[in-house]
Amino acid sequence: EVAIIEEPIAAAIGAGIDIARPCGNMIVDIGGGTTDIAVISLGGTVVSTSIKIAGDDFDEAIVRYMRKKHNLLIGERTAEDIKIRIGSAYRRPESISLDVKGRNLVTGLPKTISVTSEETEEALRETTSQIVEAVHSVLEKTPPELAADIADRGIVLTGGGCLLYGLEELIEEKTGITTMTAEDPMTAVAVGTGRYVEFLAGYREE
Repeated sequence: EVAIIEEPIAAAIGAGIDIARPCGNMIVDIGGGTTDIAVISLGGTVVSTSIKIAGDDFDEAIVRYMRKKHNLLIGERTAEDIKIRIGSAYRRPESISLDVKGRNLVTGLPKTISVTSEETEEALRETTSQIVEAVHSVLEKTPPELAADIADRGIVLTGGGCLLYGLEELIEEKTGITTMTAEDPMTAVAVGTGRYVEFLAGYREE
């Protein structure tokens, strides 16, 4: 027997949300290739959207920025390392920097430069704001009662992409709604898919 489950629902279950209740919950699942945003109530999706902007795009934005601003060519692995270690979606209380090795596009020779967290914020601004805009558009389409629930309960982030520093703060600032990251964001979808099978079995017994 095969059941198909939508990713945001799996993410919500994995994040520990009781999806069967009549109140509205908002999930923002930022993976590698897509960001899925959904408002869930009574075990189903009420409003949702999926955009092809996520963790991989953060890496690409860093590669582009380094090429444009520093004439430095870096690989995706290096970009991911920058993202994980000093990447920022929101200004950090104190600036941190990282030495980055790459190839100088002018001379063709290897070069090392120091990159700051402020620079990564600048590099990622366009990409992160597209995610914020998508969250905004889903909120606009949400029925008022469920929107009120979300304002009370907050927005929950899942997926590896949500581990980017400051994403919570950025979404919170732009929407005015408390935003938090699930306890184990990387595995929320996988765990939720497993629990969904139990959820279905419970549904059938009732």
